Amino acid sequence: QVQLVESGGGSVQAGGSLRLSCAYSRKNSSWNYMAWFRQAPGQAPGNAREGVACIQTRTSETLDADAVKGRFTITQDQAKNTVYLQLHNLRPEDTAMYYCAAELRAGNGLSLLSSDYSYWGQGTQVTVSS
Repeated sequence: QVQLVESGGGSVQAGGSLRLSCAYSRKNSSWNYMAWFRQAPGQAPGNAREGVACIQTRTSETLDADAVKGRFTITQDQAKNTVYLQLHNLRPEDTAMYYCAAELRAGNGLSLLSSDYSYWGQGTQVTVSS
């Protein structure tokens, strides 16, 4: 059974930093891609989640969304079965539930589309105050 468990969320002031972790129960040598998404408060549950960053697990190639480029960094530690999202210079508009996602299929390359990911964690809340 596949399991993704996020942690590390919290409340910080604008300009602060957090590191989110996603621990997975399946060896990520089986994954092709892992990613972080977010969903801001007040959005309808059916709305697509916003892609933040993703990583190709075999090459460590990454893709960041323009909104977070230069502030957020996705990394992986395969020995610990964990993917991280380092968040720097946080802004109030970064407030959201952050989700970890994973995909087995090779697909068409790095993607920040939620529909390209089959496995999801339960999320960890990040709140940024001004």
